[in-house]
Amino acid sequence: MKNNKKSPEAMALAYHRSPRPGKIEIVPTKAFDTPDDLSLAYSPGVAFPCLAIADEEQDSYKYTNRGNLVAVVSNGTAVLGLGNIGAAAAKPVMEGKALLFKIFAGIDAFDIELDETDPTRFAEMVKALAPTFGGVNLEDIKAPECFEIENALVGQCGIPVMHDDQHGTAVIVAAAMINALLVQNKNIGDVRVVVNGAGAAAIACTKLLVALGVKTENIVMCDSKGVISKSRKGLNEQKAMFATSRTDVVTLADAVRDADVFLGLSVADVLAPDMLASMAPRPIVFALANPNPEIARDKALEVRTDLIYATGRSDYPNQINNVLGFPYIFRAALDCRATVINEEMKLAAAHAIAALAREKVPQSVKELYPGEHLEFGPEYILPKPFDRRLLSVVPPAIVKAAMETGASTRDIPNLDHYGRMLRSYVTKSDTALRAFIATGKAM
Repeated sequence: MKNNKKSPEAMALAYHRSPRPGKIEIVPTKAFDTPDDLSLAYSPGVAFPCLAIADEEQDSYKYTNRGNLVAVVSNGTAVLGLGNIGAAAAKPVMEGKALLFKIFAGIDAFDIELDETDPTRFAEMVKALAPTFGGVNLEDIKAPECFEIENALVGQCGIPVMHDDQHGTAVIVAAAMINALLVQNKNIGDVRVVVNGAGAAAIACTKLLVALGVKTENIVMCDSKGVISKSRKGLNEQKAMFATSRTDVVTLADAVRDADVFLGLSVADVLAPDMLASMAPRPIVFALANPNPEIARDKALEVRTDLIYATGRSDYPNQINNVLGFPYIFRAALDCRATVINEEMKLAAAHAIAALAREKVPQSVKELYPGEHLEFGPEYILPKPFDRRLLSVVPPAIVKAAMETGASTRDIPNLDHYGRMLRSYVTKSDTALRAFIATGKAM
């Protein structure tokens, strides 16, 4: 009998091609049925909001979609596990990111692919676009240029700018770490952490873990050459920040011996089973290499039954998934008109996400994940992406941190009311979300 099942590639290409190319579109939000409607939408009526904004730029949030609009910007130099594939080839990913913004947080997003690899020019282009948007999500830009670009933009555009590959990943890693340490009964100030990888995500994750309470002297970072030590010559600024003064560790195998935590943002299969066996009791392993982790889950569990294991994969428990963070971080930043997304806001997001995983999971969420045991413990340290409580729980925590640290320009005095408003949005938007889930299941 002939097998008519399509390959994953064929299904993905068909999904992106039909019934119309791409994943997003622009939809009018105002009446457009009569000549009077058009005279208000364009000429001559549009002159009045233009003049109001010319007098007071902040009125752009009152009369345009700016307050709910994010730019998803990339040059395609570090796309997913695909590498430097260029701006045009990055567009399906950026469209997908825009889709996630809309589905999970009701945020409109334009994907912008810039054919520019020079970091100075790239930053100038993004800064010039800032009046259009309420926030900028940088995406899939290779290191070290991503550091230079973000440094040139943060605090300079008047709107929040975040490189999600760095800080979005860091927030979810921090949330997972909070709960993994609780389950393993370990103190964050005492744990020894090995970070394998020294790219954008690894640096950002390590910085946020330090802000969370990990001691810098308890961190060993490795790259393809081995342990990054203070004796090594030619370290860039980011690597030098986490260079160890220890002289007894040279290789990854040396570093992981008796370590409590392994955080991998590197390449597949680099953590050998004997290395895992040498770690401290009740170890924590976040193996986030994409698409294949630093050690496969089955091998890890054969060696250590006392570990907590997480990856970036959706087919395993404890997925470190940025979608748990970036929609809600930007939702909060837009709503309080934050000028930056600071460390306190990121930590607030991490704590809120972690706390949600410790609550009882609603039956409606369990039904979306049949066969999974969704109860706080070794195989459930993070909420699931389709847990709709995220929208009403995480943004209020971030807004509170933004207001307390002076990052917001618009106060939201009643955070309980704000949370209830977000819950009402969830109810209204679930029809679209269910349609999205159904489409995914049908593929």
